[in-house]
Amino acid sequence: MSVVISREQAFINARRVLDIARERRDRDRAAGRLDPAAELVLRRIERRQAADRAAAERANATGRAAA
Repeated sequence: MSVVISREQAFINARRVLDIARERRDRDRAAGRLDPAAELVLRRIERRQAADRAAAERANATGRAAA
């Protein structure tokens, strides 16, 4: 007999694991234990996300879709 997990439960489980990993990464980053190459990647991602948010906010302010 096999156990079938619903799609919703699978997403909940995956989200929980991802949140735990992110918390561990953030703790390591705050303590300065993150690999410099990983830190560089995170900073690039954060800059890109900030730029995307700014573009979306500008688009919302002017009523256009973000490019």
